[in-house]
Amino acid sequence: MRMRRFAVALGLLLTTVLAAVLAAPPAQARTGGLDDVFAELLVKQVKGTNVAKHLKALQAIADANGGTRAVGTPGYRASRDYVAGRLRRAGYKVTLQPVKFVESWSENTPPTLAVQGGATYVPNEDFFTFEPSPSGDVTAQVQAVDLTLPPAPAPSSTSGCEAADFAGFVAGRIALVQRGTCPFVTKVENALAAGASAIIIFNEGQPGRTDAFALNLSGLQGLPMVFADFAVGQALAATPGATVHLKVDANLALGTEDNVIAESRLGDPREVVMVGAHLDSVTEGPGINDNGSGSAAILEVAERMALYPVKHKVRFAFWAAEEIGLLGSTQYVASLSQQQRDRVRLYLNFDMIASPNHAYKLYDGDDSDGMGSPAGPPGSAQIEQRLATFFGSRGLPTVGTDFDGRSDYGPFIAIGIPSGGIFTGAEGVKTAEEAALFGGTAGAPYDACYHQACDTLANVNATALDVDSDAIADSVARYAFDLRSIPTRTTAATTTAARAALTGAAG
Repeated sequence: MRMRRFAVALGLLLTTVLAAVLAAPPAQARTGGLDDVFAELLVKQVKGTNVAKHLKALQAIADANGGTRAVGTPGYRASRDYVAGRLRRAGYKVTLQPVKFVESWSENTPPTLAVQGGATYVPNEDFFTFEPSPSGDVTAQVQAVDLTLPPAPAPSSTSGCEAADFAGFVAGRIALVQRGTCPFVTKVENALAAGASAIIIFNEGQPGRTDAFALNLSGLQGLPMVFADFAVGQALAATPGATVHLKVDANLALGTEDNVIAESRLGDPREVVMVGAHLDSVTEGPGINDNGSGSAAILEVAERMALYPVKHKVRFAFWAAEEIGLLGSTQYVASLSQQQRDRVRLYLNFDMIASPNHAYKLYDGDDSDGMGSPAGPPGSAQIEQRLATFFGSRGLPTVGTDFDGRSDYGPFIAIGIPSGGIFTGAEGVKTAEEAALFGGTAGAPYDACYHQACDTLANVNATALDVDSDAIADSVARYAFDLRSIPTRTTAATTTAARAALTGAAG
């Protein structure tokens, strides 16, 4: 019975498409492909008023659950169930992927770092425990990993950034790694994969990068880890084969929430178009702009295109635990095999698309702005241009925004998957130039309620929500039928540019 209803609905959709093609002017009918036809149809079907209905549902969920939809709360689980239920009813194959997160962490006693027969270092002065390090009591030889000593004049060390840095590492030893150009978590993950029993990361050594300090890595790591002064690392590196006693005594409580992953029934599974938005809010508020707006928009797009006879598999992701360290997207990417990663042709990210004092910002895939992080992986420039073309068709300007590592595209660009998306601004201040382009108030935040209790339905710009939802519909439909503009991925090697784009937790 379900298949009969599906067939009938699909037949009606194709009849609508055929009528649209026949009604088109002759030139359009001759030159337009399926991507044009379905993009135009989906944009018409996706309406801001319907996206707003999803936002009202998320607000009601928050209202019923203490004013929040943060991970670890009933509000997040109700949000998950709402989204998953809508997607299942639309006909998608829906998977709930468990995501681990830290519910609480505290140290019982100060950590220990001492060289057998040598120096004993002062906790919380010479070195600090990385939060949320698990407990561990390790006595083992230290092994240096690709250190740059003396340090270069500018931060540039790649110590521990690549798995290849650990070639020849002896399992069970303590990894000695230098701060540098990639995230601390990358160094820790590579050390763990190499069989390290613990890790000491020391500051790189340039002015302003010598002393250790307390740091929260957010992500879950499986070995004791500390951050030390440059002088500590330099001394350990100068005594190869030194045996060190490293101890962390901590309470670590873990929780589990779920990513919601929905995949189209149709489309080539060897070529996946992936679309994502984080579903969780911060603890302090309901998160209706951040990021109910992105979640509601891609949910509406998914529902409206559920029956489209797409050429490429389309996968929608509603991420858990973005607000506490991109955990949902990071753990998802880590779970993919090499073959599965290579099948993801591109990733589109939509995080905060209805800021009240908005600007239409597109992730700067080609680094044409020449600011901050470099260009994204090959194909990112084409995604930016695709979105810019849509806004241009509406007579709307856009500006670039940096791949600064603050949202869920991070784990994707880190493995070379081209990415792009829309962002309307967070706590940053709108410039006079942007006010001239987009209206609104110069010198005021894009979203004055960012990460606050006032991020409610009243904090949403309806025009931005409508326009951005249409832009999402246009890009998703086009890529669902035509990926020729996106370079084929022949390697999953992380480029220097992709790695450097993740500066949010740079080690």
